[in-house]
Amino acid sequence: MKKKLILISSIVALFGCGNDKSHNSGANKALQDSVQTFLNDYNKRYQELNIVANETSWLTQTRIVEGDSSNAIANNKAQEAYAEFSGSSANIENATKFLKQQDKLTPLQVKQLKSILYKAANNPGTLPDLVKARIKAETKQTEDLFGFDFKIDGKSVSANDIDEALADEKNIMKRQKAWESSKEVGKGLKAGLLNLRDLRNKTVQGLGYNDFFEYQVSEYGMTTKEMVDMLQKFNKELYPLFRELHTYTRYELAKKYDVKDVPDLIPAHWLPNRWGQDWSSLVDVKGINLDSALKTKDAEWIVKQGERFYVSLGFPELPKTFWEKSDLYPLEKDAKYKKNNHASAWHMDLDNDVRSLMSVIPNSEWYETSHQELGHIYYYLSYSNPEVPFLLREGANRAYHEALGSMMGMAAMQKPFMENLDLIPKNTKSDEMQTLLKEALNYVVFIPFSTGTMSMFEHDLYSNNLPADQLNKRWWELAAQYQGIAPPTARGEEFCDAATKTHINDDPAQYYDYALSFVLLFQVHDHIAKNILHQDPHATNYYGNKEVGKFIAEIMKPGASKDWREVLKEKTGSELSAKAMLDYFSPLMDYLKKQNEGRKYTLPELK
Repeated sequence: MKKKLILISSIVALFGCGNDKSHNSGANKALQDSVQTFLNDYNKRYQELNIVANETSWLTQTRIVEGDSSNAIANNKAQEAYAEFSGSSANIENATKFLKQQDKLTPLQVKQLKSILYKAANNPGTLPDLVKARIKAETKQTEDLFGFDFKIDGKSVSANDIDEALADEKNIMKRQKAWESSKEVGKGLKAGLLNLRDLRNKTVQGLGYNDFFEYQVSEYGMTTKEMVDMLQKFNKELYPLFRELHTYTRYELAKKYDVKDVPDLIPAHWLPNRWGQDWSSLVDVKGINLDSALKTKDAEWIVKQGERFYVSLGFPELPKTFWEKSDLYPLEKDAKYKKNNHASAWHMDLDNDVRSLMSVIPNSEWYETSHQELGHIYYYLSYSNPEVPFLLREGANRAYHEALGSMMGMAAMQKPFMENLDLIPKNTKSDEMQTLLKEALNYVVFIPFSTGTMSMFEHDLYSNNLPADQLNKRWWELAAQYQGIAPPTARGEEFCDAATKTHINDDPAQYYDYALSFVLLFQVHDHIAKNILHQDPHATNYYGNKEVGKFIAEIMKPGASKDWREVLKEKTGSELSAKAMLDYFSPLMDYLKKQNEGRKYTLPELK
């Protein structure tokens, strides 16, 4: 899933003003030289501090030992050093001073200066004690989250064990036990989340932001209202299809669990995902049994196959250090430590030290996830080039990383692609409508969760200072409103079910990135299918097509050195729009309406 904070390593002096000479007239050269000296010095120190911060952060997530705080202490120290530098008054004053004359600077210099101020807002040197307290609280929250011992009937279980139970278990009571086990961690995280909310808000308020949610949204060049309006627009556009999917799923699950009275809201423990964000495993497409094929493979093959896919498109092989330093597979049962089981990609030095943290086992979920995570890795490698300054070695916006990674995961799951790799037999006969339904239960179902439940909860948490005695109440109000789901039993305020989602704790107020990434995914995929491959977007085969690789690389290569809107318009010919996603799933509407004839709709119609 989401990429980790970028770190740095190469020679800053490579960059200077890059190839950006549009404003480099004689009259402005002295100012530009002065700015570039500041930027070079900033990047050099930024490099040194971030490498240490990432290395220590890596250890806090890959080696969690109960009672051993040495990794946390080292990470706190590294984060504090980075915060002290990035938020220093001198850096803020210099960047602000130079930006007052931005019309005399190169666009690349302006982008870097704005990046410096954005980073400073999260670590203002005017509030050192507050920043230190936030860093310490974030480290502890991460340890508490990933070091938690999940149990069912008193027996310790892993996150993978819980996910497998929710995917396969037919017994309702056993499902409920697994689901409730997954939520126990939230109890111990509630106080920490409330503390972090206050610390995060106060920190960014030091540089003029109203709250932390507004701060995170600002990286898109948008206001909170603009972002919320856009999220609601996407949710509204996809709502009619989601309403059909919700009705269909309620009745199918009631049938599956032999429940005669179909509930108005789907009980959360009936669903195959802990947060109800992905329902796709409810559908098995006959003729396509990827899990069966993957049972003959080992976990290493899954990741290596992902690499082979990218190489077939013209990307380089992964650096040797990727295989040496990544943490890709589940821990041994007798391991004396724990690790974060959530997939993530890491750019340790903004050069060739790229790593992934996963717990891969040979199944279809990890097959898709591995392709997605390597998408992040290849994005890192693509913009690690001399034309992109270190400060701008990020996605064009945060959603781009997710979009391109998820798109590659989706591409790897399409039938022609899998046939090409002999993962399923050639000319496999399958029900195409069931395939589309399965995809909709992933991508469409995710939109109300990401634009609604998650984003609106974090908006209320940070922007509206959601009271401590209303966190769980608000979470389930939003889940009912947007997802049409409800907990199996009443959940009081002793619980904090929102905090069981890792992003609430360690990737805060950014979950709309995923919603925007899905919209972007279909827009880019539609362009590739129709304009490069000349194939049906529902049945593509990217594998081995160098033109596809070139197109994707051209999106990746500039990093954040170009405006994200400009990149999208230049490559696809249109602005960000849900049209491609709506078109992709449009054949499903008539099918679902027919399936739902005579059934009770419990989600309201749009007015």
